[in-house]
Amino acid sequence: MPEFLTVVFAVLAAYLLGSVPFAVVCSRLFGLADPRSYGSKNPGATNVLRSGNKAAAICTLIGDMAKGWLAVFLAQTYGPEFGLSQGTLAAVALAVFFGHLYPVFLKFKGGKGVATGAGVLLGIDPSLGLITLGIWLAIAFIFRYSSLASMVAAAAASIIALMFWSGGTLALTVGIIAITLIVKHWGNLQRLMAGTEPKIGAAKKKN
Repeated sequence: MPEFLTVVFAVLAAYLLGSVPFAVVCSRLFGLADPRSYGSKNPGATNVLRSGNKAAAICTLIGDMAKGWLAVFLAQTYGPEFGLSQGTLAAVALAVFFGHLYPVFLKFKGGKGVATGAGVLLGIDPSLGLITLGIWLAIAFIFRYSSLASMVAAAAASIIALMFWSGGTLALTVGIIAITLIVKHWGNLQRLMAGTEPKIGAAKKKN
């Protein structure tokens, strides 16, 4: 297969993998309502947790992280055999991430990408991923706001990536993911400032 077609296949496969909506899949497996019908209406682990079913939320979290990690892992492991460059690895990382944000299976209305972004970071560099997860956990534990933890961790990941690689393709990739995550959480930031942002574990409101 020509290198160009290999790159296209890798990026498309990563996007389709990222498009798998584990929040919806896990909710159906556990007999729950569609996560797009309650709470923030976001198909992600934090919103699934609002259903009160921790197992479904953990299932969603693992699935969303795993797809980000798997796409990068496969590109890193098998890409060199097909002559794929670091640029292709970056493209695969972004494709699986944006696949989660704009999934073809949900009419391009997906989650905010925190778990998938974390999986991508773990795939790119386990040390970077673990440090970022540690920051997320610390902020979430102290303040009990998933959105705040996500924005702080995203900003920290971008800074740490620059320290690790002093610029370059992978640092740019992490920066794009970080900026996108912060932008996707803009509404959350406004609610945080207004004091109306729900805390982690808050149950969905009953109609």
